[in-house]
Amino acid sequence: MNEIPAPSEKTFEPTRKFRRYMVLKRILDLITASLAIVVAGIPMLLIALLVKLDSKGEAVFRQKRIGRHMKPFYCLKFRSMSKEAPRYCATKDLQSAGTYITRVGSVLRKTSLDELPQLINIIKGEMSFIGPRPLIPEETAVHALREQYGVYNLRPGISGYAQIHGRDMVSDEEKAKLDRTYLERFSLKADIGIFFSTILNVLKSTDIHEGSFEAEETEGPAPEKAAEEEAEAVLAGSEK
Repeated sequence: MNEIPAPSEKTFEPTRKFRRYMVLKRILDLITASLAIVVAGIPMLLIALLVKLDSKGEAVFRQKRIGRHMKPFYCLKFRSMSKEAPRYCATKDLQSAGTYITRVGSVLRKTSLDELPQLINIIKGEMSFIGPRPLIPEETAVHALREQYGVYNLRPGISGYAQIHGRDMVSDEEKAKLDRTYLERFSLKADIGIFFSTILNVLKSTDIHEGSFEAEETEGPAPEKAAEEEAEAVLAGSEK
């Protein structure tokens, strides 16, 4: 069985085609996010109210993440955990994340509605709809790999290539490799494919795992291997 194509060992140099699509992508992001804010405005207010009623704390959670060119910014999300949850720890690294997740937060995370405030990040130019997920500064291993692969030439996204091929279930190395694969296939066609795959995965609640999977025994193929097999099938189809 073939593995996901390894990232090129060459240093990534933005081409004219890459720069042109970056401009187009920014225009599309700005228009779409502005319209989405108008349409989702009232539902977002209702969600904020439910979050406040469900548990103590702010409705919108601000957390420092690393953006394009390694520039820090504050990523916005509806709060889905209690105030006692560790603030600067990735959810996948929590041994008992479920104990911190609120009742409303559980629904928001499974439906990805907790990401809606990131429409503001998109309008501000800090994020895009599609791109590598923004990470907290403490995830140094992935940052190092992303920087090596040239991934930080991109704006982070609400969803991305790694998210539809494993999401919470792949290793740091695999995430960085998938991010570089997306960088090398950077195009409107790729973004449209990721967008619709994201919707399908959300509806199916695919690859959602709260807390460290290393602490649990699982049946079936390893998470990284499962992601490889799915990505291989998608990439094979895209080459036809």
